[in-house]
Amino acid sequence: RCETCSEEEAKYRCPRCMKYSCSLLCVKKHKLALSCNGVRDKTAFVSVNEFTDLNLLSDYRFLEDVGRTADAAARHPTVHSPTTKKLLYCLRNKARRCNIDLRTLPIGFTKRRENSTTFNCMEKKFYWHLKLVFPHCHAEYTLKGVPDDKTLADILKPYIDPVESDPVVCQRLKIYTVSPQSDVQILMKIENRKQNSIRYNELDASRSLLDNLKGKVIIEYPTLFVVLKTLKNDMVVLGQDASESAENSDSESSSLSSMEEGEIRDSS
Repeated sequence: RCETCSEEEAKYRCPRCMKYSCSLLCVKKHKLALSCNGVRDKTAFVSVNEFTDLNLLSDYRFLEDVGRTADAAARHPTVHSPTTKKLLYCLRNKARRCNIDLRTLPIGFTKRRENSTTFNCMEKKFYWHLKLVFPHCHAEYTLKGVPDDKTLADILKPYIDPVESDPVVCQRLKIYTVSPQSDVQILMKIENRKQNSIRYNELDASRSLLDNLKGKVIIEYPTLFVVLKTLKNDMVVLGQDASESAENSDSESSSLSSMEEGEIRDSS
């Protein structure tokens, strides 16, 4: 049966979310309800038992596309600009001094093009490009020029505060605004993990953005996921299991060691 209207026999299956639909109308409805773009996720995890020749061919073509994109990005004139290289080096160096492992992507990547993060040398302060994701409402918001000394609670006020939030935004994020603030949980994805072992760090809303980013790996700019503890979600928070806590401690220690080695090389 169609998973949208539950009346007609299903004729189509979405390549992205695998939902069954019976007609073009139901396809459009499911895309709108789930914020689904209908495009197959080429990087989705496939177990060995389910891996077929089609998956192998898809991976091969995906790697070819990545190779072409990387080659085009390497040829981009901005990549070889001394000014661009100097700015990116200074940005990463300032972040490293704040105990943040900031990593940048080649020019061709979307996150590299849209990133607007800057560092003000006079104020000695980062102004971050920041993305907020509200999974329960399928909503995303992009913020620019967020000062690093601003607390996460103040950053979220225009979105989920029942009094200070924008009326239009408040209506869209109603499930958040009507929930107690104690139920709101702010998570950030841990980078450099396997696709089938995604974990998240829980951030402290009462602390500044800079304090929350210390000791973490950031690729271009932070992406914060705002979830509710009372609602089910598939995000696994690191530290809930003792073995994962030990793993996190080891990875953070190695990350800090590498950053310290980088500082020694820079100073020399």
